[in-house]
Amino acid sequence: MLAVLVGLGVIVVVALVATNGGGEKDKKSPTESSGSTRSPTPSFSIPSELPSGLPSLPSELPSELPSELPSELPSLPSELPSGLESLFPTLADDEVPFYLLRTGDCFDTNDSRPGQAAKRSCGTPHDAEVVKVTELNGSYTTDAALQKAASALCEAPLERRAAQQPAGTIRGTLVQYPDPGGYEVGIDNVACSLAADIGSGTHKLTKPLT
Repeated sequence: MLAVLVGLGVIVVVALVATNGGGEKDKKSPTESSGSTRSPTPSFSIPSELPSGLPSLPSELPSELPSELPSELPSLPSELPSGLESLFPTLADDEVPFYLLRTGDCFDTNDSRPGQAAKRSCGTPHDAEVVKVTELNGSYTTDAALQKAASALCEAPLERRAAQQPAGTIRGTLVQYPDPGGYEVGIDNVACSLAADIGSGTHKLTKPLT
């Protein structure tokens, strides 16, 4: 209301000034002297109080709220898409994917599951021990390229560690690396291990490497 009243006052002033400026120049109002010119001053009033009836906020929340969540939530798929099965194969209780091995881990191998390792205590008979875990860098799109790069990373540390072992202890090396599909999704670990035997040999390591 205050803004509306001020606006009306301005309109009145403009109208009165415009009216007073017209007519004959020599005419004077009865109460004016010839020495000055005055324009009528409009008057208006502003309310002294704000309206009393302002809207009120609700004093209470709704009395009834849901007491329980929905009993059934959407379920996650129980199986991985078929294209990812090779990256996340079913493991036995003591098996881990090779890319989770760490330096110093001892394990058994399975020719039918080359990407897996069955972890063993280094104080019990086992097939191999991890000497170094390293990472591939670069662009590789074939298994042959990955194998070549992984072998190059493992060659020096395996030769150096093998030379420190008693004669006849080590009979082979094991280099585990990702296939092209695994490398594409970010699996870049390479496990470099010394083995007690290779192929169908039965020789075992029975203690940690020196």
